[in-house]
Amino acid sequence: MKSIKFTETVRIRERPEVIFDYTQDYGNRLKWDTFLKRADLVDGATAAGKGVKSYCVAKNGMGMETVYVSFNRPRATAVQMTRGPYPFKTFQGSWTFKELPGGETEVVFLYSFTLRFPFNLAGFLVRRILQRNVRQRLVDLKTCIERNPLPAGHAAAAP
Repeated sequence: MKSIKFTETVRIRERPEVIFDYTQDYGNRLKWDTFLKRADLVDGATAAGKGVKSYCVAKNGMGMETVYVSFNRPRATAVQMTRGPYPFKTFQGSWTFKELPGGETEVVFLYSFTLRFPFNLAGFLVRRILQRNVRQRLVDLKTCIERNPLPAGHAAAAP
């Protein structure tokens, strides 16, 4: 079964470490991530990091548990689905943060997934919906950070 992949990118006027820390702090997640109605670390975890699991629920009610398979502050992080809604056979996502000249950061979300039959027959539609949601999430992240500058040292360095 073929994976469906897509990327979305945004430039934000802030340093990579500030954006990385802000996005990976689950206390902030619902402040900017308009796709979700719930975002929690699980199994007693208090901070995101490699091997840590999280559970997020989209506004459409679909929930997904993921585990961090990579956590390279402030450059990149990646998760893989461990338990999720039935239509998804697999799901992986990565976020990269690249410092640009002039105090900007390029933030790139890459998502890859496979769908179970018969949902795979609507793969193009699922991709389109998810990509539109990811695009909006990045716009909302940019707006949140640029309109409300974060105080220096607002987020502690990740473990």
